[in-house]
Amino acid sequence: MKGDEVTQMARELIRKYPTHPARSLARRLVAESNGAITLEQARSRIRFQCGQCGKKSKLSSNTAAKRDARKPGQGIEMPKSKAEPWLPYVLETTGIVGILSDIHVPYHNELALGAAVQHLKKVGIDALILNGDTCDFYTISRWIKNPKKRDFRGELDAVRQLLAWLRQEFPGIPFIFKAGNHEERWAHWLWQHAPEISDDPRMGLDQWLDFAKYEIELVDDQRPIMVGELPVLHGHEKGKGISSPVNQARGAFLRLHHTVLEGHGHRTSGHAESDMWHRETFCWSTGCLCDLTPEYARCNKWNWGFATVAVDESGSFDVDNYRISKKGEVRSS
Repeated sequence: MKGDEVTQMARELIRKYPTHPARSLARRLVAESNGAITLEQARSRIRFQCGQCGKKSKLSSNTAAKRDARKPGQGIEMPKSKAEPWLPYVLETTGIVGILSDIHVPYHNELALGAAVQHLKKVGIDALILNGDTCDFYTISRWIKNPKKRDFRGELDAVRQLLAWLRQEFPGIPFIFKAGNHEERWAHWLWQHAPEISDDPRMGLDQWLDFAKYEIELVDDQRPIMVGELPVLHGHEKGKGISSPVNQARGAFLRLHHTVLEGHGHRTSGHAESDMWHRETFCWSTGCLCDLTPEYARCNKWNWGFATVAVDESGSFDVDNYRISKKGEVRSS
């Protein structure tokens, strides 16, 4: 058998068994060449083709594969996982935290939003969470759109104006901006229409909305926000199913079996259950601060609302879930 034939057999074995150690491949090569070369010669051929025989071997354009040396008897290894850690954002603030969900700028309701902000100023909050769907991003949604309303630049300007106004009303306190399903439209639009630049940091939502200017921190990747021991979700993180339960908070309990506060459903509700040891789990959902009769849902069960969470140093918390009447009156639910 000619030498180039043995070399070709060595390359094929490396391609077929890329994780096998050189000695194991050498034994196969000896067997498949019908003893045309010795075990040591076969091992040298294999190592040369893997780029493991010095500088000449590493630089050779004829090598079949560049790889690290394998130990004798080394088997196939488990593949490396690409999973990334998914950890909550911890809000390290004690005192009163205001939570505003589903403002949907520029389709917000000025009366409701003004009433919520005035109440938060009155109670004196120590941090503010914009809990998802602060933006509507109508123009870049996947739904059929009215051409007369396509004005993405105007939407961005309106959101920036909202952030500037809120920072004016609440100077010096932490601002947390949770990305809801409507904010995720931005990344999805980039992935579909401009994938080549979608991972550029300058294309991030925080850059386009001037978060650094207003000292706002973004929480994305559907991560919960821990307010003391209370997980705060936007609500879309739970996935599909039970999308419109009679009691939204009960729907959250049935999906999570854990105390939680969420928005997303545009309805104020609460639900409590005890286990056999009388440990209570309580879930809340907050109302929205947007137009209650948009063109895509003229008839619905929505209401205006917001919440505050009082947190002490131990992490214990107390939730006040508020409704806002059609006249702009704030009422504890």
